[in-house]
Amino acid sequence: MKNSKQKKQAHATAYWKENLRYLIILLSVWFIVSYGAGILFKDVLNEIKLGGFKLGFWFAQQGSIYIFIILIFVYVRLMNKLDKKYGYDK
Repeated sequence: MKNSKQKKQAHATAYWKENLRYLIILLSVWFIVSYGAGILFKDVLNEIKLGGFKLGFWFAQQGSIYIFIILIFVYVRLMNKLDKKYGYDK
């Protein structure tokens, strides 16, 4: 009985470790896009125009929001795969 409980705990721990890894990666991408492109690298990106707007300005105002929405859909897809992998999709 104890062995089964330990296996379940190890299974759940592996699931959450993988989930946290996904979260860290996706939030890092969002941070790099929003902070990096919108603030740190804006002067370099402002040399490029997108729809008449400077690219650094665009990332600060719109780009980071679009990237965040895309990352939400990526996270949902990754979590669906993770749920199936660990049998939590039922």
